[in-house]
Amino acid sequence: MELSFILNELGEERENYFNAVSPPIIQSSNFTFKTVTDLRQAMADEFETNLYSRGQNPTLNILRKKLAALDGAEDALIFSSGIGAISVPLLSLLNTGDHIIAIENPYSWTLKLFKEFLPKFGIHTTFIDGADFVNFEGAVKPETRLIYLESPNTFSYELQDIKKIAGFARSRGIITMIDNSYCSPIYQQPISMGIDLVAQSATKYIGGHSDVVAGVLTGSKQLIKQIFDHEFMNLGPAISPHSAWLLLRGLRTLPLRLQRSFESTKIVTQWLNDQPAIQQVIWPFCAKFKQTQLAHEQMQGCGGLFSFTLNNTSFKKIETFCNRLQHILLAVSWGGHESLILPSTASITEDEYVITNERHQLIRMYVGLEDPQYLINDLQQALAAI
Repeated sequence: MELSFILNELGEERENYFNAVSPPIIQSSNFTFKTVTDLRQAMADEFETNLYSRGQNPTLNILRKKLAALDGAEDALIFSSGIGAISVPLLSLLNTGDHIIAIENPYSWTLKLFKEFLPKFGIHTTFIDGADFVNFEGAVKPETRLIYLESPNTFSYELQDIKKIAGFARSRGIITMIDNSYCSPIYQQPISMGIDLVAQSATKYIGGHSDVVAGVLTGSKQLIKQIFDHEFMNLGPAISPHSAWLLLRGLRTLPLRLQRSFESTKIVTQWLNDQPAIQQVIWPFCAKFKQTQLAHEQMQGCGGLFSFTLNNTSFKKIETFCNRLQHILLAVSWGGHESLILPSTASITEDEYVITNERHQLIRMYVGLEDPQYLINDLQQALAAI
């Protein structure tokens, strides 16, 4: 299925809504039926019917079709946040006594899910360095039910060999799930590499305008329906029709925005690499990145998120640099039109800072849609201050 068709035509039956170019926002909580028989059938299978917008909704259904097709998946579910798209499936698929293998240092709220929430239900996780495949083999237990990946990781960008891990898991009947927020389906397609479930924060590149929070999960129709029929409907993580419409709007320009961010990041990272004040730049498509060959094998592009460290760094030096930036905004998240900076020190106090801990030194930057020289000028004046 061609990308242009998915983004501009798939699921859009314009003859049903006055031939409008943009799909309508069906801002209705409820839907009516002509007969009791029709109502009974809808109540028996809300996955296939618009009955009540806690489940399905016409605006959401257009979005579902597009997001599933982008991932090369059979179906999709849309959630009110990225962590919702991770938490709800795990609650649906796992039972007391089950075991998870997860990559170390995942997204912070995913880490809390594994370490603090799931153990309440007797579900425990082994964290491994996912860059080395043998660690997955060594971590498997008889009760291992799921392998969780995040490739690349969104602060230090470790990769996993997705295809190899997926084949290994499938041979042992283990479900695989990956957070694909970093690449989006434009630059990486884990379903085609054998992954069962793909989650991503639609807040990032899918929305693209920093005005909506959402998550998406794609996979087989059987798994998606299983999750929908039980935990999704019970926990109520659906997004509003208006939020779905904002995501549809974002999809129209997704490839253009990603390409602009990618090309600008090449320029910005190259400039940073040449600065004496910079110790290292960490970006999967940098020549010095330790897994750059694997990055080029399984990713078609890299987007605008990277990290770097300063020479002779200190807690004060990192924060002085970040505070001096005038145009690059200090904030979490990424994927919008605006460039952002986030130091690791934002999550710790100065007393907790360990100068030999590389993760404490990391400064994460997202390159948005501004002119790259505009961003370089801002970085240059902030570096001059330290």
